[in-house]
Amino acid sequence: MQMEVIVEERRRSNRRELISKLVVKRLDGAEKEEVEIEIADVSKTGIGFKCSKLLDIGAVYESFLRIWTQEVIHAFLEIVRIEKKGNSYSYGAVFIGMPEAEAGRIEVYNTVETMREQENK
Repeated sequence: MQMEVIVEERRRSNRRELISKLVVKRLDGAEKEEVEIEIADVSKTGIGFKCSKLLDIGAVYESFLRIWTQEVIHAFLEIVRIEKKGNSYSYGAVFIGMPEAEAGRIEVYNTVETMREQENK
């Protein structure tokens, strides 16, 4: 007998890969250094990214996200997940207080990409 394992998606929004760079700086003044990160995926509620610098879980960072239209979205990120991968770290973060208009631009991207995927099936 075979058992089927169903993995429940806990994210509230679909995530899409977005090739971009992001500059992050800590808000509480403990660090003023800006670091570049590589975005692995993004949704209207959060972001996954890689970075060579160790950031603090639970900390809030200011970010400037360059999206596919080359526009920049100013957002605040709270780090909720960290995983060490070789010489770098993989992070999961949620957007804090992102205006609905900005989140909507990310959602439009997700909708367009979903439609493209369905067309290519």
